Amino acid sequence: MRTGELAAGVLDTLLTRYGLQLHWLPLGTTIPGSYWGETEAGLVGDTLYLRADTPVHSALHEACHWICMDSARRATLHTDANGCDAEEMGVCYLQALLADELPGYSRARLFADMDAWGYNFVLGSAASWFAGDSTDALAFLQRHGLVNEALRPNGRSRR
Repeated sequence: MRTGELAAGVLDTLLTRYGLQLHWLPLGTTIPGSYWGETEAGLVGDTLYLRADTPVHSALHEACHWICMDSARRATLHTDANGCDAEEMGVCYLQALLADELPGYSRARLFADMDAWGYNFVLGSAASWFAGDSTDALAFLQRHGLVNEALRPNGRSRR
């Protein structure tokens, strides 16, 4: 699913509560800070760059990198989040939680999109990883105060 298929403003509403700025670019424009190029979301400083043809999973993934990294890395961020393996798994877990908070999207759709894009999990699929091999990812989010006691995103970025 592409960001342009979502209702206007829902992605902005979800992500700006974390302090992240969204910058929407016209179709065909090069996306600054895109690690993967093409239609994939980009990060520079506190700005997430995207277009209407950016995959929703890409926008969520890059936003979650920004949310999960510490403020020192966030201050110099340009294109590559440079996170450790534990952070990468935390990012994947958090994007699954946020997918359920995004009207017009869902965790199931996110997992299907992740699998189609080529995310690689030992258990074979994003859904299988989330259900059976993600305790370390959740522990990362808990350790950094990114989820509450009910295991829901709390709307704060890592300090």
